[in-house]
Amino acid sequence: MKKWMLLVLCFSTLTGVIVRAQDRPRRIEVTAKRFAYEPAEITVKKGQPVVFVIRSIDTTHGLRFRELNLNVTVSKGRTAELQFKPEKTGDFVGSCSVFCGSGHGTMTLMLHVVP
Repeated sequence: MKKWMLLVLCFSTLTGVIVRAQDRPRRIEVTAKRFAYEPAEITVKKGQPVVFVIRSIDTTHGLRFRELNLNVTVSKGRTAELQFKPEKTGDFVGSCSVFCGSGHGTMTLMLHVVP
């Protein structure tokens, strides 16, 4: 088994096809529903590409992080992807950017970006 792994490593090095796990986007599934996101808190690493795969189960919702200049809209029964690479650390509040009813103002997702 070790010879096979060495062969793959040598071939990958020669062809320039090495893909580090750090370079691949981390896919995180998020469900949007009146009036919450699940999960409600997400932690990611600075510099690691991320893809939020957002699914809405009841009506059209949005997810906006003003400080990060990110925004996406997802229709009922559909999914949408929000791709980004966090470049600064901190805690960022994402909120629904499409009015979805009386609890719209409380619909938030906390994003923690750590070093």
